[in-house]
Parts: sequence; structure tokens; C-alpha cells
Amino acid sequence: MINRPKFYVYLPIVFALILILGIFIGNTFHLDNSKGIISSNHSGKYTKIDEILKYVYEEYVDTIKQDKLVDKTIVAMLQQLDPHSAYITKDEIADMNEPLQGNFEGIGVEFNIVNDTIRVVNAIPGGPAEKVGVMGGDKVILVDGKKMAGVKITNKGVMEKLKGKGGTKVKVTMMRRGKKELLDFTITRGTIPIHSIDVAYMVSAKTGYIKISRFAATTYDEYMEAFKKLQNKGMVQLIVDLRGNGGGYLNTAVSIADEFLTDGKEIVYTQGKARPRKDYKATATGDFEHGKLMVLIDDGSASASEILSGALQDNDRAMIIGRRSFGKGLVQEQSEFADSSAIRLTIARYYTPTGRCIQKSYANGVNAYYDEEYARYTNGEMENADSMKVKDSIKFRTPMGKVVYGGGGITPDVFVPMDTAGHSHYLTEVLYAGLLNDFAFEYADKNRKNLNAYKTVEKYNKEFEVSSSLLDDFVAYAEKNKVPRKEKQIKASSSVLKNELKALIARTIWSSDGYYPVLQNEDNVLKKAIQLMK
Repeated sequence: MINRPKFYVYLPIVFALILILGIFIGNTFHLDNSKGIISSNHSGKYTKIDEILKYVYEEYVDTIKQDKLVDKTIVAMLQQLDPHSAYITKDEIADMNEPLQGNFEGIGVEFNIVNDTIRVVNAIPGGPAEKVGVMGGDKVILVDGKKMAGVKITNKGVMEKLKGKGGTKVKVTMMRRGKKELLDFTITRGTIPIHSIDVAYMVSAKTGYIKISRFAATTYDEYMEAFKKLQNKGMVQLIVDLRGNGGGYLNTAVSIADEFLTDGKEIVYTQGKARPRKDYKATATGDFEHGKLMVLIDDGSASASEILSGALQDNDRAMIIGRRSFGKGLVQEQSEFADSSAIRLTIARYYTPTGRCIQKSYANGVNAYYDEEYARYTNGEMENADSMKVKDSIKFRTPMGKVVYGGGGITPDVFVPMDTAGHSHYLTEVLYAGLLNDFAFEYADKNRKNLNAYKTVEKYNKEFEVSSSLLDDFVAYAEKNKVPRKEKQIKASSSVLKNELKALIARTIWSSDGYYPVLQNEDNVLKKAIQLMK
């Protein structure tokens, strides 16, 4: 979900995503447990809860649903502990686990909803939809005979129709540009991978770049595949981008850290009241233990991202670049119950090799905890390193004597302020309305033949330019969609608008492999890392 240049435009979205990811995706350990919470009465300490629930259920003035009351009671109780202990109902658990499992079952398409019509952006290579001939640009008209166009369909509605158990069939009727007749496809649903490596490419002749969006069950294998691909292209130094990465499995972060650290180096350790200290150390294996390494972070980098960046910073292995990370240093253990619901309970804190616990304070409650993210924006921290209050917290020293800080996220070695150039209310409006995305998709779909003639993303990025006339076409399109023309603001944001359009057009043709290299033409954090590599 993040990580774009002109980051200010996406702040509200990022804050919302961090809220969701922070609660449901953290350092997760699975524990088999079939015991319910309310029925646990072995010590006699929870009898009052049982009695109150029973009393309310039997005597309350109106009929109530006991299951819902129990769920709400558990949620309220856990919220009093910390911001990351959470209860997950049986209806929510599959959606919460999918990103960490690394796959789901469906037909395998990336889609947009444009003008109340489902448009296929790309059919996932090797997926069920691609195998039967579905192509980017196809419009979904019917699903199992039910009309899908012009019915105010939502993303959730699309997923409900197209996702399903592997082996089941769904009939999808498509409209394709240049074809007079509708096309019918019977697609057998299958397992679709959820990739956690967004993109991997060479940013210079010697420097590779890998962007990791989460630490899932499949992330290490994906990373190794991407690493070897770049190594074969001549990579001798590496930039790892963890911006916007809300975390995931601790063991995955440890495995990737092991690729960079020599045998015996501390990666992280965990400790809690009922959990003795557990150390995670690097092994003798590792394919990039000595090359120049830089890691990009921001306030959306949390949990497992902070484990990896903290381990590399504390061992003097990598330069950390960007802005201060989120500050989640609590470890959750997942226990599942007989009704398929689950609890993620904080059972320990994790500590970086120098002994830092980078968990930020939650003493003032959950709301204040998450509002702290926005406070960084308002107090100037996003633009000025001197505004970081963490500077006053406990100091630690790395083996080479570098000062690092605990008490609230990973503080970067090199601070890069948020780029506010080109910001305007007009830019915010068209981004939030999704108009840039819709316009770019329509343009790319109409011009696929010409765009495919570029052959490679590199050639496209070098030669294709969003002209002033194309930008004017977009402004007219936005006007038709109730975003009025604002000449001064459009002029101020023109370079951002053009680069966004160029990147989104590339995404329609080349997916993420086209999107990120173009988008990052104006990414100041990445530019700083490339500069420092030299």
C-alpha cells in the first residue's frame, strides 16, 4: 500500500493504512489454541466477566446476540492493553491472513473501476484468467450472467464475485476494444500469488534496487529471486526500499537480515514477562555480506521493517536513509479458537542489537498513539530533522561508535525531508478522485500498439514525454468529472502531474515494472541514496 514522491499527497491514505496494518500485521507467531477466552476460568480471576455476560444476556430489556456481545467485550478489553493486541472475528481472519500467506484463490487479474465499469489492467502471468485469453483492457460486462457494468460496482463487490475456492468455475463476459462481439470466458479459479517484492531493477550500472512491501511467508524466496536477477545484471551495491512496509513475519525479516550480516551477528532479540530472552543471530550463509548497502525508510515502515533496518544500522552494515520509522516494537502471538476467530496478544518486546526498544509510547491511549503520526507532519518533523523529539530519548552506540536512538522508531542516518515542491489543492483533488489513474488507463488502452513499440520500460522512460497538450486533455477530463480548472495550481503542479501520468500509463502496459522506475524519476529519497552510492 505508499512510497511515492510528493508523499504529502498520500498522507491521509498512508495514516489509515498504517492504522490497519499496525493492528493486524505485526511480528506474528502462530500458536495452536482451541480454548475460548470467556470460558477460561481455571484461576477464578475471570468469573466476574462470565457472570456479567450471563446476567446481561438473560436480563437485558431487549434480546441481544450473545456472540456479538462477547466479540465486543473482547475487543474493548484488549484495547486497554496496547494498540496492537487485537481480536479478529472468524469473518475477518481470512482477509487478515492473506497478505502474510502470500496468496489467495481467484481468477488472477489486476483491475480498475473506470466509469462504473470493471477494466482489466493486467492478467497475472500464469494465472487462470491469462490462460484462457483474458487481456489487459478487457471490460467485464457479466459475471455468471449478472450485469457488472453500470451498476455502481465497488472493489469489494468485484472481489466477492471473482474470488472463490480453487477449482470452482466462473463465467465472465468481456468486451474488448476492436471486437464487435462480446467474449465469454469460463475461468477455473486457482491459487494467485500476492507478491511482496513490488519491483527490482538496476538504477545504475552497478546499483540494484529492491522494493519490499511486506514480510510475508513468500518474501524471502521472492527477495532471493530478485537479488540473483540483479546480480546477473552486474549489481555490486544494493538499495533496499522499506518505505510504507508495515511489517509481517519476524522470521522473514530475520532471514533477509541474515543475507547481509556475517556469522554470529545479533539481528534482534525478544523478551517479555512470561517469555525469556530469545536471540536471533546471523548464520554463516549470506549472499551480500560485504557489498555497499543502503536502506530507505519512512513513517510507514513498521515492525519487521524496523527489525531489518535496526539490525543493519546497529551492526554498522548499512546506511539508513529517509525519515523516522513508525515505532512498533511489540511482538504479537496469534492464538486461534474453535470457532475460527483469533486473538493477537502482545507477549514480548523486541530489541535491536544495541539493546534499543524502538516502541513509541502508547501511555495516552490508542487514539493518541496513532495521532502521533499526524503530529509529525504538523510539528515540522517531515521537513526538518531537528524537529524529531526522539533525539531527546535514550542514546546507544554501535560497535563503530555511531550514536543511534531508542524510544520511538528508527532514526535514519541521513534525513531526507518531504518534498513539498509542486503541492497544490488541485493535485490533491485529482489524486483522491482517482482521475489521474482513470485517464492514464484510458490513454494507454487506446494507444497500446504505440506504447508497446517502445519494447522496454527503459526506452519508454527515456523517450516518452507527457506533452502539454496531453496534460491539457487531462485537465479537460477532470473538468468533466467535476474538478474545476485552476490555472495557477496546475502550473505549480505540472511536473508532478506529468510524471504521475507517465508512470500510470507505464503501469497499464508493464505493471509495477513500469510504474516504479518512472514514478521514481522525482523520488528525492532514492535520488539521495543513488548520489551517496557514488
